[in-house]
Order: sequence, then C-alpha cells, then structure tokens
Amino acid sequence: MSMKSHILAALREQVEAWEATLARLGEAAIVAQTGPSAWSVKDELAHLWAWQQRTLARLEAARLDRAPEFPAWPFDPNDESEEGTERINTWIYETNRNLPWSTAHQNWRDCFRRVLETAEGISERDLVNSDRYAWLNGHAIVVFLLGTYDHHQEHLETLNAKM
Repeated sequence: MSMKSHILAALREQVEAWEATLARLGEAAIVAQTGPSAWSVKDELAHLWAWQQRTLARLEAARLDRAPEFPAWPFDPNDESEEGTERINTWIYETNRNLPWSTAHQNWRDCFRRVLETAEGISERDLVNSDRYAWLNGHAIVVFLLGTYDHHQEHLETLNAKM
C-alpha cells in the first residue's frame, strides 16, 4: 500500500470512528453542554470543521497549482502561540455555537469528504514533496493531512474518555 493510500485509509477510518461515536451518543447528548465553559460534542465537530477548511484550501490549491484561498478569519491562523490559538478557537466557537446539530454535522461531513476527494486527485509525489509548493515554505502537503488525522484523533480520544 502506498503512503497516500495508507493516509487516506486512516482518514476514512477516522470518519467512521467519529460517525460510530456520534451514533452511540445520539443528538441529545451531542448538543448538551457539559458545563458552563465546556463545549458540546456539536461544538467540537464545528471546531474540527473550521480547521478542516484550511486543509481543504491547501489541498485545492495544490490540485489546481495555485496559492490557497483560505476562509476569512479575523485573526492570524498561523499564530501558534497559546494566546493566538485560544483566540481563534474562541472565535470559532462563538461563530458556530448556534448552528443546529444537523448543519454542524453536515458541514463537517461534507468538508471531510471533499478533503478525501481532493487529496485523491493529487499525486503521491506531489503530496510528499516539500519543495513542490513554494507557498508551503518547505512543508509537504501531506503534513496537513496528517494534522487533520491527529486533530480529529485528539478530540475523539478526549470525547471517548468522557463517555
């Protein structure tokens, strides 16, 4: 199995694991706030969807051989400081907290499907070549697919630990 096939298979398994967990929980548990400052499962999924859109923008740019067109965020999404990440995540929560569960779930599912489909259309050589896309500043596009997997896994592990 090629690296690309392996990564895409792992991402598909991640979707299946999330869907199985969501099915076990049911909508009432998914939308329930677990505390005054705690996110609901719906909020977690909306958070993942928001970050996933950036991965999708990179993949679409790679596939079309152009610079990425990221969703507009009021903060620098490249600010990796603790304060920067907290500011972004708070904005994502505030922006999406009133979405109905069905919308949040559909947004996440559709974006994940598009990530997989778009990645399928990029050659493995282009996915792993750190010099292929100048706008990635020496990173290979595969790093963002792996980041999507890791981000989803981190949130799923936290969710499963609460169950």
